Amino acid sequence: MHEMSLAEGIRQIVEDAGRRQGFRKVKTVVLEIGQLAAVEPDSLRFCLDLVLQGSIAEGAILQIDSLPGRAWCARCAETVPVAALYDACPRCGAYQLQVSAGTEMRVKELEIE
Repeated sequence: MHEMSLAEGIRQIVEDAGRRQGFRKVKTVVLEIGQLAAVEPDSLRFCLDLVLQGSIAEGAILQIDSLPGRAWCARCAETVPVAALYDACPRCGAYQLQVSAGTEMRVKELEIE
């Protein structure tokens, strides 16, 4: 399960930010995760509960904002919504899509005490 390594990376980001900026407690961690990022939110929540124990974010509220998938269709010459990688264009049915959004994952915000 790659969510465990993602959770460890998130912990590292939070801990590094705490050291750089001098805060000691994180109340809320806000993540942005694209719908095409192949991340299972429930698994990530479970892993973060484990990984954040003993850290400055132990017990923090986890907010996950989902970002929609989007792709450029070469046939339509338009950006279209996509629900999954390798989907056909919802407008013309072509498979000539270049994903432009929805694969990202980032720590968007930390609410601290």
